[in-house]
Amino acid sequence: MFSFPKPAAEQFFRTFDITLFAVSKDEKQLVFAGNLGGKFNLWAMDLPRTYPYPLTSVDQDVGYVLIDPKRRFIIAGFDRDGDENFHIYALPPEGGNPLPLLEPKAREKFFAVHLLEDGERIYYHTSRGNPTYLNICRYDLAKRKCETLLVGQDAPVHLLAASPKETGFAWVKLLSNTHQCGFVKKGEEAVSLTPNPEEAHIVSSIVYTSENHLYFVTDYGEEYAYVAGFDLEKREFAPVVTFEREEARHLKWHAPSRTLYISTVKGVSDRLYAFRPDDRTLVPVSLPVDIVDQLHVAESGTLYLLGRGATVPPNLFRKRPGGGWEALTDNRVMGVSREAMVEPEVVTYPSFDGLKIEALLFRAKPERANGYAIFWPHGGPQWAERKRFRALFQFLLARGYTIFAPNFRGSTGYGKRFRKMVERDWGGGPRLDCVAGMEWLFRQGIAERDKLFVVGGSYGGYMTLLLAGRHPEYVRAAVDLFGPSDLFTFIESVPDFWKPSMKQLVGDPVENREKLTEDSPITYLKNMKKPMLIIQGANDPRVVRAESDQIVAALKKRGVGVEYLVLEDEGHGFTKKENEIRVYRRILEFLERHRGSESGKAV
Repeated sequence: MFSFPKPAAEQFFRTFDITLFAVSKDEKQLVFAGNLGGKFNLWAMDLPRTYPYPLTSVDQDVGYVLIDPKRRFIIAGFDRDGDENFHIYALPPEGGNPLPLLEPKAREKFFAVHLLEDGERIYYHTSRGNPTYLNICRYDLAKRKCETLLVGQDAPVHLLAASPKETGFAWVKLLSNTHQCGFVKKGEEAVSLTPNPEEAHIVSSIVYTSENHLYFVTDYGEEYAYVAGFDLEKREFAPVVTFEREEARHLKWHAPSRTLYISTVKGVSDRLYAFRPDDRTLVPVSLPVDIVDQLHVAESGTLYLLGRGATVPPNLFRKRPGGGWEALTDNRVMGVSREAMVEPEVVTYPSFDGLKIEALLFRAKPERANGYAIFWPHGGPQWAERKRFRALFQFLLARGYTIFAPNFRGSTGYGKRFRKMVERDWGGGPRLDCVAGMEWLFRQGIAERDKLFVVGGSYGGYMTLLLAGRHPEYVRAAVDLFGPSDLFTFIESVPDFWKPSMKQLVGDPVENREKLTEDSPITYLKNMKKPMLIIQGANDPRVVRAESDQIVAALKKRGVGVEYLVLEDEGHGFTKKENEIRVYRRILEFLERHRGSESGKAV
């Protein structure tokens, strides 16, 4: 009867994001961070009712949220326009204006980790007084007094857990992304959680089951991360649960049933298990979505989950003991069914040296396909593109673009050796993996050589610039979001507590000068002749504005057609929906314009 227009940009981009949540001990209130009003704030639901109501109107990103067990207050961290300086605030359970607990200074960071069972103290780590290595502190909420428990000295320290009765706490020493050794302190003694902390390995997701026993995730001595235990009285380390080509990621302990919940990464999706140490049974738990962003286990045994899929925006779910998953939110794309969107194919291809690379291939539906493809190198670089909803992807797919997202060497989820392959080789192997992926697309007939765009953010923006400079024959036009342009200036400008790990991750400016020069996109300015759009957040603490300023200025000096958009109130990403829509519309307009005469009218 009616012929409706194609979905407009806003139908995809008005999809809301939910980034984290907390559940009160009595399960009567669920608090979450989301941009339901267009900017990030705290929202709540008074369970069993699931209609959300606002708790704050600060319009800022939220770094953490903790609910007092007695429901007297909420602890949360808010930054300022994407600067990632999450200071500690308190607010009443019904919401209102947040009360600053510590008088913040502009560059200080506070990472709240743990609120004690009596609700009287919080544990956190902070850059205050030690911007390079961080300190671990305890804050008495009643006395409004701080106590420094540990001073980081030779590497940044990250607090991960405090014991139930406060006899100790556990932390990791962050030497690099692939060397994070764990320690536990009881009284004045600090003990390594693994037999040899000098051996490169990671320790993460630590949970106490008692004052003297912990479980944690580690890849010590193995290729894939597993679950290990540590007995503090016996000083005994022991592997507990291992997986076949699957990496343990997050742990949650349910004391009443003595059950350890384990989420794992299997390539581009997640899995969940329930492990009972007493009889060593490991039971798979079904998931309502492909990706687990956060898991909470209530005293009742009810599971609460924040998750998403390639065609499912972030949503909150609940699973009562013995029951199935039920959705607490219904976050969806307005006016677009899941069937109308595109689920990716999981494909593999051989790289230049025979290494198998896994990738996500989003094929535009035949009736919409415009013949053009987008190559998407992910950020990180020690991260991965997974079955995670991206409004930009689904909108571009609806406009006929096919999207290819490879998990090149250095990506997470494929074992320790694979993850380490990017270290001190940012522009070598990963770049050639990308080139091999492009050639695979051409051989398969999925993309044509003169119809391939490259779009990426963060490390993906860096790779976009590098491909445009070293392999311009593959690139019709390029879009860089927040990408480093010069590895020397990037190393100098990262946050202070990143700097100790830069030598291992990227390289040393003196020792590796030749390699860093070779891997810096700005080295290849003379080859950058294709159209380019560069987008930058003015408050970005990770890839500072100067990284984009310098390459834009250099390209303009050479007469290259470069467009530059700076977001004055954003950092390394988007915290405001209107900015996200503005950027994604600009990307679409740029792509449509550089498709040439066949593109027709831009949307």
